Amino acid sequence: VDGGEGDRLAMQRVLRDLDALERMLEEDLFETDRRRIGCEQELFLIDDKLQPAAVATDVLEIIDDPRVVPELARFNLEYNCDPVEIGSDCLRSLESQLSNIYSKVDNACRAVGARATMAGICPTVDLSHLTKQNIMPHPRYHVLDEALRRLRGDDYELRIDGADELTVRHPSVMLESVNTSFQVHYQTTPSEFAAAYNVALGVAAPVLASSVYSPILFGKRLWNETRIAIFQQVVDTRSEGAGLRDFLGRVRFGESWVDSSVLEVLRSDLARFRQILHATSDNLPDPMKELDAGRVPKLSAWQAFNSTVYRWMRPCFGVTDGKPHLRIENRVLPSGPTIADEVANAAFWIGLMAEGPYVWPDLSKQLEFRDARGNFLRAARDGLSAQMIWINGEEHPIGELIVQEFLPVARKGLARSGIDADDIARNLGIIEDRVTSRKTGAKWMLRTVAQMRGSGTRRSRLTGLTRAMLQNQDSGQP
Repeated sequence: VDGGEGDRLAMQRVLRDLDALERMLEEDLFETDRRRIGCEQELFLIDDKLQPAAVATDVLEIIDDPRVVPELARFNLEYNCDPVEIGSDCLRSLESQLSNIYSKVDNACRAVGARATMAGICPTVDLSHLTKQNIMPHPRYHVLDEALRRLRGDDYELRIDGADELTVRHPSVMLESVNTSFQVHYQTTPSEFAAAYNVALGVAAPVLASSVYSPILFGKRLWNETRIAIFQQVVDTRSEGAGLRDFLGRVRFGESWVDSSVLEVLRSDLARFRQILHATSDNLPDPMKELDAGRVPKLSAWQAFNSTVYRWMRPCFGVTDGKPHLRIENRVLPSGPTIADEVANAAFWIGLMAEGPYVWPDLSKQLEFRDARGNFLRAARDGLSAQMIWINGEEHPIGELIVQEFLPVARKGLARSGIDADDIARNLGIIEDRVTSRKTGAKWMLRTVAQMRGSGTRRSRLTGLTRAMLQNQDSGQP
């Protein structure tokens, strides 16, 4: 952020991009004859003592694969799977990609004395690891850290109450690097977007409750999915004081249902947030002229803006084979415990996205938005112990709703999408077994910690927990 004229010019470019997007919508230029799914895998790098290992730059030098990219911290990495068309063996294809690229990353980690771990929060990470020296040496991350701190006007702060209480102040955005996620993308059409996006918000709670895996931070037992609380508090540019309630956090569930268009979401964000990152080039092509010439603009200015507004369900724009498309990115899921678990989580959400608009076509009229948001936060805090308000306005145990309502809808959605019956049964069977046994990754972690109570030091217990997580991950069993 450079302020003044530079900021104004950058925002004009973003607005111009949105005008071009609106024109593409009006001229029906978006792809509508196929639907793709995809995913992004974030990883935690740990050394032979099970501590965070700042070796990401070394690993990237070994790996020659553009799908493997840096993250905020030197002890994080991310890789992106190639999108696949939904249908037949798409879930197996995603699982194969996740496994193959993970093996490539993990082998490179082993070459430098480390391992790649799938953990929503690595139990051994501590404040001593969250130094500015461990920020990835990439201009984006240093600019982001400086800009967010300037907008906040103070240190970053966490206040989380669970079985234990945590209050932490820290001078850099590195607090966010304790989180690693598994993000799933679902392609939709402009005409379907409003219904699909509302379903994504409505089912966020059961999808999250069944997948929680981040109950411990700095040795404290907090929320079942503590990532949600961390991210909403750290990437928050609201300063303390009387004006706090007048602004919305950059990480958020949202404020209302969508009536008809993706533009409602994008314009809402533009109206509420300052721009943190600008597109880097001063010679960006005019998107309207690109359209006049028969080319699809990349909307680089808007993409830079959107990359710093972290809705839990985020609208995304892309271009494949010269055709623009819309996607919804699910950002609520944790990394891990295993690839099998992650693909099952993805299948559950994809099935709900495919069938939900048919089963709940009037969801925005049947469920109060504040109840949908409350469901999401209760799921993050309490996992399968949460109560959920659904379309009849009554509270139900969320586990019962998952088994009785959401899993049957997801099965129909995956079948409607042409996915192989055996893959549907296997993946949704993982979810059903997890829910009926009430054994989420978070519950397993908390039970393991309870069993170790009184033995060794806190550090040794957290190291033992991390070792068990890695061993279970290596087994590949959900």
